[in-house]
Amino acid sequence: MLTERSFLFLQGPPGPFFSQLAGELFAAGHRCHRVNLNGGDWFDWKGRAYNFTGTIETWPTYIQDVIARERVTDIVLFGDCRQHHLEARACAAAVGIVVHVFEEGYIRPDWVTLERNGVNGHSSLPRSAEVYRSLARALPSVPDHARVRPSFRQRASEALGYFLASLLLTLRYRGYRSHRPYPIVAEFCGWAARVVTRPVARLRSAVALRRLGQRRYFLLPLQLDSDHQIRIHSPFTGMQDALQSILRSFAAHAPEEVVLLIKEHPLDNGLHAWRRIVAAMAREHDIAERVFFIEHGDLYTIVGAAAGIVTVNSTTGTLALASGIPVIVLGTAIYDLAGITHQGSLEDFWIAPSMPDGDLYDAFRRVLVARCLLHGGFSSSAARELLLPEAFKRLHGEGVTTVCLPVCTMEAA
Repeated sequence: MLTERSFLFLQGPPGPFFSQLAGELFAAGHRCHRVNLNGGDWFDWKGRAYNFTGTIETWPTYIQDVIARERVTDIVLFGDCRQHHLEARACAAAVGIVVHVFEEGYIRPDWVTLERNGVNGHSSLPRSAEVYRSLARALPSVPDHARVRPSFRQRASEALGYFLASLLLTLRYRGYRSHRPYPIVAEFCGWAARVVTRPVARLRSAVALRRLGQRRYFLLPLQLDSDHQIRIHSPFTGMQDALQSILRSFAAHAPEEVVLLIKEHPLDNGLHAWRRIVAAMAREHDIAERVFFIEHGDLYTIVGAAAGIVTVNSTTGTLALASGIPVIVLGTAIYDLAGITHQGSLEDFWIAPSMPDGDLYDAFRRVLVARCLLHGGFSSSAARELLLPEAFKRLHGEGVTTVCLPVCTMEAA
């Protein structure tokens, strides 16, 4: 017998995914509500919604009133570190409401994370390799899936639409302050510039890869400077701070014949001239001829040919681990476990990187897929078509007070 539940949606990824998911839940007999915090939220949501126009100081009282009025049983949001989401999670915890947190997939490629109450550094996932080995014994192998193809054009157009709507409706939502550190106008212009200069960047990257040739290299995948993975779950103040530390170490300790390949994040907003920043730092450390920078390139090929991956906590690390490529994590990441990643210093990693234990990584992957990963993605219509039924099944089939899978009851070791 269907038990009606009341889902409250907060901010999601740019695009229609949250609206589509709410439509599926509504069709299944549940009530769905939304609080729009800015014009981009309003643009992406189809249907009636609350429009919060106050300040962050008045938000806790407002969200408590909505929860009580709509008898909310579940909150759905994307990213758990935004200030409005932090306050909503605290309100939910106080009254025993389930919070479903979406995030980009813990494992590359082809996955989206959906975890209860917190993700990344706030995740309740085990921190012990032996717990993963134990849990995996009762789980099947991860099935083969068709590769999820992202669409930069679609992701960019949806982000541009979101930012433009936020800009045009600034006065309506005058109390809103974004979790992102950059003004909306700047982000909009940055994205627009990236779209226009994309062909040139592709050509420039191809030239750099040809120059790289067959030289032995370590890969550093840049992360979004505004990402909470950098600003909250790492020891760095931003990506530039991380770059400086890594390049300094590379210059002092990496063998002379080894080079460093740095790849820009595909969703970077273009506000940092990373190519020029990297070039200036490389000259500063006298390693200009040993540092290569690309904006584009097939990540699978680039990762597969690397001697190792240096990352703050990017999910690119899991793509490398799946191929048996050594990885060192400089921040906090759920996959940073003894036996999986290099546990020594960065100085040692350049010289003798630790190889991952393939069996342990397979166990880790099995547990994550069973516990909190959904096949699909946010970055194209095809990816969302795969994700939507999986997300609906997980939310629709999960009771308010029960856990989604037995492994959720395991305490972190």
